[in-house]
Amino acid sequence: MSFAPDLTEMLARARADMRLGVPVVLSDGPRAALVMAVETLGPQRLADALALGHADLAITEHRATTLKTAAYDGDLVRLAVPDGAGLDWVQAVADPADDLRLPIKGPFVARREGDAVLHRAGIRLAKAARLIPAVLVVQIADGAGLARDHGLTLIGAASAMTTDLSPLAPVIHARVPLEVCEAGRLHIFRPEDGAEEHYALEIGSPDRSRPVLARLHSACFTGDLLGSLKCDCGPQLRGALAQMGVAGEGVLLYLNQEGRGIGLANKMRAYSLQDQGFDTVEANHRLGFEDDERDFRIGADILRKMGFSQVRLLTNNPAKVERLESCGIDVVERVPLKVGENRFNHHYLATKASKSGHLL
Repeated sequence: MSFAPDLTEMLARARADMRLGVPVVLSDGPRAALVMAVETLGPQRLADALALGHADLAITEHRATTLKTAAYDGDLVRLAVPDGAGLDWVQAVADPADDLRLPIKGPFVARREGDAVLHRAGIRLAKAARLIPAVLVVQIADGAGLARDHGLTLIGAASAMTTDLSPLAPVIHARVPLEVCEAGRLHIFRPEDGAEEHYALEIGSPDRSRPVLARLHSACFTGDLLGSLKCDCGPQLRGALAQMGVAGEGVLLYLNQEGRGIGLANKMRAYSLQDQGFDTVEANHRLGFEDDERDFRIGADILRKMGFSQVRLLTNNPAKVERLESCGIDVVERVPLKVGENRFNHHYLATKASKSGHLL
């Protein structure tokens, strides 16, 4: 008998620790490191970590490009934390909020010796926790001992880097009459790793043997709920539901991947950068993220679990078509969904077309 958490549960615990500002210990064979998310790092834990030895600040290649420093490890850079550096220096390097006001943060010393396995795993955990992708890394001799003595979560770097999709389980479904169609049914799906739940709204009773009118819609609190004019998400959500209502059937997947997968807080950081003159892609890169961090395998998995293998996909994004098809879902038709352009989001939509390939 054992009540100990399994690997999936330990990874969930590590993400939660990072959000709380609690360090985690990552290991790779005989090597280990104390890893802390910069966003939630406090001054006392920073001082305690620096007392253990030399520290690195790991940031992504995109953030390194913004800071005009070479990413010798390819997808990231390991910056040596200089003697006397405090929390203000660490967070200023990681967070682009004051880049225009304080553009000079270097000179930087990038480490080139050794590899970046532990740093890369730390950044992956920070992203999974919806935090700015920057971590403080202090290599230590006895990772297991430090974790045991301080009650810290110990995770192997390879486990933290896994790209496997956490299995989704249907939780419950119930009838929800809607304005567009009274025959609505909401399905809730929960991943085993404790991450956000995802939803599927079924309109009518679609025939599972035929292509279903479908929409993969990523959560947008500002657009869907508040009616923000900075994006076209709200009009797309309502437009997709309206088309399904007219057709009498369809399935809308509402995936909790806010801000193209970076989370609402980071999305607001990107909005703030857009107010400084950067476009949506540039803002993501300055924060250290990719253009799009979403995982469309989630949508494909939900469709399969609901019995759908063919879709008529409501989207302007060819990448969604490609990703669904790569996951085994047959997209027999791309159905355009061109709604919601206004004077506030015209530049945003133009950027999606020119840099992300949207057909607008």
